[in-house]
Amino acid sequence: MSRMTPFSSPLLLGFDAMEKTLERLAKSGDSYPPYNIERLSGADGMAERLRITLAVAGFAECDLDVTTEENQLIVRGRQNDDTEREFLHRGIAARQFQRCFVLADGMRVIAAELKNGLLSIDLDRPEAERLVRKINISVKD
Repeated sequence: MSRMTPFSSPLLLGFDAMEKTLERLAKSGDSYPPYNIERLSGADGMAERLRITLAVAGFAECDLDVTTEENQLIVRGRQNDDTEREFLHRGIAARQFQRCFVLADGMRVIAAELKNGLLSIDLDRPEAERLVRKINISVKD
């Protein structure tokens, strides 16, 4: 018996990669660092924007890396363990993280800002042109 997915319809063509991405997202369970995603209304005819805010307290700008690879936004954080300090109690661990967000086609990162332990990443999607193309039909005898 085959497994039914939302992309099983014969009318949905070329969505194999999207289905694999959704399966991968369903399996990822890491919740660090916590984050918010908010919708920012467009002003003066500008396109709607999104803002991702991650709580990265203790990370400096040089500890963080924000990249886009294909259709993914990847945020990485790496802290070096300070071996010169002697802790009597260590409740704040130096840790690493990688948080991935899948971006829809046309989404682009506008800016990233670190302020008060919060990393804000702004994204937008410019309005796509409506393209209608006539396909010629050839007749073969």
